[in-house]
Amino acid sequence: MNDIEKIISSFDRTTDEIFSLDEFKNRLESNKPLRIKYGVDVTAPFLHIGHAVNLWMMRELQELGHKVVFLIGDFTTTIGDPTGKSKTRPTITEVDIKKNSQEFISQVSRVLLTRPEVFEVRRNSEWFSKMSITEFVSLLSMVTYRKLISRDMFQNRIENDSDIYMHEMIYPVMQGYDSVMVNSDLTIVGTDQLFNEMMGRFFQEKVGQLPQVIITTKITPGIDGKEKQSKSLGNYIGITDTPRTQFGKIMSIPDNLIVAYIEVYTTIPLSRLQEVKQELDKGKTNPMVCKLELASALVERYYDKETATQEKEWFLKTFSERETPDEIPVIKIKETRIMLLQLLKLCLSEESASTLRRLVQQGAVEKDGVRLSDANALLDITSEFVLKCGKRRWFRIARE
Repeated sequence: MNDIEKIISSFDRTTDEIFSLDEFKNRLESNKPLRIKYGVDVTAPFLHIGHAVNLWMMRELQELGHKVVFLIGDFTTTIGDPTGKSKTRPTITEVDIKKNSQEFISQVSRVLLTRPEVFEVRRNSEWFSKMSITEFVSLLSMVTYRKLISRDMFQNRIENDSDIYMHEMIYPVMQGYDSVMVNSDLTIVGTDQLFNEMMGRFFQEKVGQLPQVIITTKITPGIDGKEKQSKSLGNYIGITDTPRTQFGKIMSIPDNLIVAYIEVYTTIPLSRLQEVKQELDKGKTNPMVCKLELASALVERYYDKETATQEKEWFLKTFSERETPDEIPVIKIKETRIMLLQLLKLCLSEESASTLRRLVQQGAVEKDGVRLSDANALLDITSEFVLKCGKRRWFRIARE
């Protein structure tokens, strides 16, 4: 099997659609390094393993000498991508855009190679901030209102009698033009970005470039088995989560997600994937055994095999024997009393207040084994105690 066949075969397990497969094969057969457009809206620098599906595919191509063009949408971020939104998004400041851009680069480096020969950073302010109004109107003149308004999200707003602002309608035009400016050969995106990237093909054809190939990838439910992964819903596994958190979150997923998660988020051989599916379908194995295999493979992918083995041993010891871990973070409090919600925020600073309240409401917070049900309750800190948050996070609370 040659490199092209290997790529096609490897990509098949995480690909939803390719526009088009023949074009993709032709690009690979040309023996020219591909320019792979990876555009990000830097509103919030947060990547979970769902985002990383695309990154791992890009990484495979980088290892063959192809280049990822990491396109920071610093100009378009000031507009706000309307994708999947029912109302206008707030814009952010230039200072935040710069800070968030650096954080994004830091996070993608957990997966992508960042050597100059296979990684290039561009910002779309390079062309949009210099574009005259005449040039921009000329760009808009290539696109019809009918084409733009056909987007399902705009149609949904019309049905719901919600406003659509003009700057939102031109966002796909600008994202599409980015493909022209970076001379994109390929982009790998979620299905929600397909319209924007098809605009890229449209503009490339208009100016005489070969249109970029678009690969859309499979999307799975979050770890709660419901909506797709989202920070606001707290149903995600972050690529920068600690190995213990990644392992524990996998162990919490519904049994019916095991096979899909193995397929999309690990490199476990497909032959083994079929064995797991058959074992689960026939009830020949305990789902927990399969989750342990899945969790180990995920942690090994983002860290290493030794770390994955250690986390598996820790999990089995802690949960099989119902033990509180010996080594847990210590949170020291100056006050003698503190509201539970404030304490949770000190322990889990990355979580939103709504997520923490939801933890309490779900009965997932305990003080020395006693369930706490009121997020506004005042806790006495005069003596040390253990606070358990969810199934896998403990904190020792003590006076400073």
